[in-house]
Amino acid sequence: MAISVLEVRDIVVPPRVRVPSLRLVPAASATSATSATEARRLPVAVLAASLIGIAEAVALLAVALTGIDGVLDSPLRPPGWLLACGLVLLAGWIVLSAGGGAALIDGAGRRLVLTVAYCELALLGLLGVVAITTPVIAAAPGGLPLPLLLLVLAAVPVGKLLLVGAPSSARWIAAGPRVRERRIDPVAAHRLLATLTLGVIAVSLAAVAVLLPVHDSGLNAPASAVFTQH
Repeated sequence: MAISVLEVRDIVVPPRVRVPSLRLVPAASATSATSATEARRLPVAVLAASLIGIAEAVALLAVALTGIDGVLDSPLRPPGWLLACGLVLLAGWIVLSAGGGAALIDGAGRRLVLTVAYCELALLGLLGVVAITTPVIAAAPGGLPLPLLLLVLAAVPVGKLLLVGAPSSARWIAAGPRVRERRIDPVAAHRLLATLTLGVIAVSLAAVAVLLPVHDSGLNAPASAVFTQH
């Protein structure tokens, strides 16, 4: 028997179970993270530091290609092992400089750019000490004073350090690498068309090689034929 009004109420009407209401998340808030990621703009400081690193790599490569002949023909030519070590270090310098700029644009990090910049400052300082204390480096190329040339060269790593340390660069690195949209490989999506195109190109090249007549001139004739004609 129900001994109270509350028990009578529970017998007549089943107890209610309160469930917290489920709120629908609007589509705008659900896609806010995606839109924020897509709306990321490359800061000017990051772009400038990356371009400096890439341009420096290209300049180092150009200097290496144009100066290797002078080093090999010089009377003070260094030994072979020393020349090989210098080429390996120069190649690593070029790769690290360009790789640091590319990593900075991608947002992967700035440690590589900082490391290369500090090493460049240390190298310039060592060259300055050697130029002052010893007569190994008598004059700078181009007729420029050596201290002026070192100051001009030091502006490159200092500029990279200042640009990388900017607040916009720090925020860009803190946001992490950019999310790249995954795209379908066109070769995998159109495998039949790619195979047919490759086959047509191969058949065309084979037909040109077989059917095109070859005219031997005096310049392209074998040495034996030229010798017998003369």
